[in-house]
Amino acid sequence: MSQTINTKNYLPRVIDSSVERYLSTFGAICIEGPKWCGKTWTSSFHSASAIMIGDPANNFQNRVLTEMAPATVLQGETPRLIDEWQEVPALWDAVRYTVDQRGEKGQFILTGSSTPQRKGILHSGAGRIGKLRMRPMSLWESGDSSGSVSLQELCNGKITPQVTGEVDLHTLARLIVRGGWPGNLTVPEADMSLLPAAYLTAVIDDDVSRIDGIKRDSRKIRLLLRSLARNESTTATNRALKNDIKEIDDEDIDVETVAVYLDVLSRMFLTDNQRPYATRLRSSVRVKQAEKRHFCDPSLACVLLGATPERLIGDLETFGFLFEALCERDLKIYAESFGAQVFHYQDYAGNEMDAVIELSDGNWCGIEIKLGANKIDEAATNLLRIRKEIEKDGGKSPAMLCVICGMSNAAYQRPDGVFVVPLTALGV
Repeated sequence: MSQTINTKNYLPRVIDSSVERYLSTFGAICIEGPKWCGKTWTSSFHSASAIMIGDPANNFQNRVLTEMAPATVLQGETPRLIDEWQEVPALWDAVRYTVDQRGEKGQFILTGSSTPQRKGILHSGAGRIGKLRMRPMSLWESGDSSGSVSLQELCNGKITPQVTGEVDLHTLARLIVRGGWPGNLTVPEADMSLLPAAYLTAVIDDDVSRIDGIKRDSRKIRLLLRSLARNESTTATNRALKNDIKEIDDEDIDVETVAVYLDVLSRMFLTDNQRPYATRLRSSVRVKQAEKRHFCDPSLACVLLGATPERLIGDLETFGFLFEALCERDLKIYAESFGAQVFHYQDYAGNEMDAVIELSDGNWCGIEIKLGANKIDEAATNLLRIRKEIEKDGGKSPAMLCVICGMSNAAYQRPDGVFVVPLTALGV
């Protein structure tokens, strides 16, 4: 019944330190995130024993046993990994109850690639089960960023000026198309789209119905996913998505269905939207409340758009949106490791910042993202202008302003105080 994974060649993940911290704080932890992002691998690395609920061996023996007697699968050396717990939702309450009975920390690690509806779960697990969000690999985790510039230090206004080396457009395009999937790191460039394509096929043909047993129209799911890809890194509304499907695909779908399907995709961690920073600026400036739309990994948008590295280089506008998505994926991974959160800023006066990092002490940092180094001056000017307007309106000044660039070959602070950092030098 117990199974372990050989983690001899385990690649360290940013979330590792959070896992250890949570294990020493909570009776159990739950690591959530999209399929194939490395949850099981990471959880196995931190576990002493394991049971895989989704193992098909012996006609899904583990799942059948768990459904019959959930408590029996909780026996084993701790921390004990319970992989894909959502396959048997009753496990949540069984874990919570066992944690209460034992009164010890770090008993279980649950992993989940979808969030089940509350039906069948009696207790939230608050105070007993700590939740962590895991994403596909950042560039630092996959070895494609030197990590020589710490985002945490940068948010505190510290940087060591350095030459980071040249990065060409094809390299950046390849990293976007490949994505951060651990299983895709060594795949030849010609085959990089196969894994994210298989991911989407599994979602469309199976997962969207299995999540709660409701049969859904796979054709409409695909239409919505294609629209999300066309609107990656924008604040398109649900109605805008509906209209986009009508205009581009000559198909119709009502707004209510769009909302339901978006909720399903979110519960499977397929989407990873960026919330608006809103009134945290403590200013009377009217701020838009729209989320910026993202897939959990930009490679999924590439598959849906048919984008290859060569096609991205031939369409720099699309390249720019997907590069922004790549940066914001990595910013979330790095920022959450030190208790910060990533938002975006957009007000009704037309002011926008691609990313806002809110630190645990309430301070915030403004970030613009640019593919080409020729846009650094423009981005810095925009950040300084927004800072001035916020200060004039009585808002809180940013602790740091930064331009993250794709093609810059150096990390430094400009005379106007704005930092410039290449994405391929950024790390925790």
